[in-house]
Amino acid sequence: MATVKIKFRPSTVDGRQGSIFYQVIHNRVTRQQKTGYHLYGYEWNHHLSEVVLPEFDENRKRYLSDICDKIRLDIRRFNRIISGFEHRGGSYTADAVIAEFAGIASANSLFLFMKSVIANMKAMGKIRTSETYMSALCSFKRFREDKDMGLDELDSDVVMAYEAYLKNCGVTPNSSSFYMRNLRAVYNRAVEKGLTPQRFPFKYVYTGVDRTVKRAVPLKVVRRIKEMDFSKNPAFDFARDMFLLSFYTRGMSFVDMAYLRKKDLQNGVLSYRRRKTGQQLFIKWEMCMQEIVDKYDTSHSGYLLPIIKPLSGIEERKQYIYAAHNINRCLKIIGKELGLSVSLTLYVARHAWASIARSKNVPLSVISEGMGHDSETTTRIYLASLDTEAIDKANNMILKSL
Repeated sequence: MATVKIKFRPSTVDGRQGSIFYQVIHNRVTRQQKTGYHLYGYEWNHHLSEVVLPEFDENRKRYLSDICDKIRLDIRRFNRIISGFEHRGGSYTADAVIAEFAGIASANSLFLFMKSVIANMKAMGKIRTSETYMSALCSFKRFREDKDMGLDELDSDVVMAYEAYLKNCGVTPNSSSFYMRNLRAVYNRAVEKGLTPQRFPFKYVYTGVDRTVKRAVPLKVVRRIKEMDFSKNPAFDFARDMFLLSFYTRGMSFVDMAYLRKKDLQNGVLSYRRRKTGQQLFIKWEMCMQEIVDKYDTSHSGYLLPIIKPLSGIEERKQYIYAAHNINRCLKIIGKELGLSVSLTLYVARHAWASIARSKNVPLSVISEGMGHDSETTTRIYLASLDTEAIDKANNMILKSL
């Protein structure tokens, strides 16, 4: 059976760090595997073949502790490889052990694996998924203080510690669950690829979705927002207009507004597909909507609104995200000026339309259909579809209340 030894090679130059390497010995044949772990001679115990941690230098101690963790992970991988060769039977060589170790070393890294999944999502055009995975990775890296770990080290203890870390940082249960679900999705991909056994590390943490804090505002607040004078502040004026247009269009999400094209508006009807669900919606075009569109010059663009500018040279998605950040920043300031208890954002317009529609006794089925909710929502169990005339009538009633 092959054996693995941890060795230290001092630098040939005085005062410089040496390096750690591994010796794989099998059938009296010895092969070496280099590592990128560097330390000084006095930080290595030759008799015990282990790193010596300093007592007083905390920065150096963290650096060397990280090397210790990586060495333990490497040895665990070597032992798993050797056990696999032994279990399969037949002959194998030290070179074969080294080759398999080199092949899985990068793939078994949690950080590197997540980055590869993110890159694949982008290549497949799943930009939003890649962004949510990257958000989860960045959060987990902060928890780990940028110390990578093996996929097979991700167990329930680590995940529970991560959840506790998020809670101590003031992260809400829904946001914590968001990170957990994305990490779990990536972990399950690794399991499918055979990179790690399924140990269900997320079984003791919360991965559900709580009811969110109420984000709707009443009709009188929407009216006050509409009546505010921002003639001397174009950024705030634009933010207010986008909020109102979202409200006017039955709570249309900003991403759908950003990608509206002029050809989507024909014969007094705006038609579009929700980017989230693919569902096609039809909205009767009202005068208040046209008034907002007329305020902005989009003569050199095929888009209905001046959110995405094709000639800017900036990626369209980045333009939409940048615009959303700026609009929400302005809206939050507007909300504070109005003394609102909720943080005013574009999403509040969507909640507001639904809440106000309900207060006007609009049936839940009509509200659900008007907002483009999917077929799994409670309010659409009873009706698979609804005449758009009923929805337009409900929207017209709300707009006339302003």
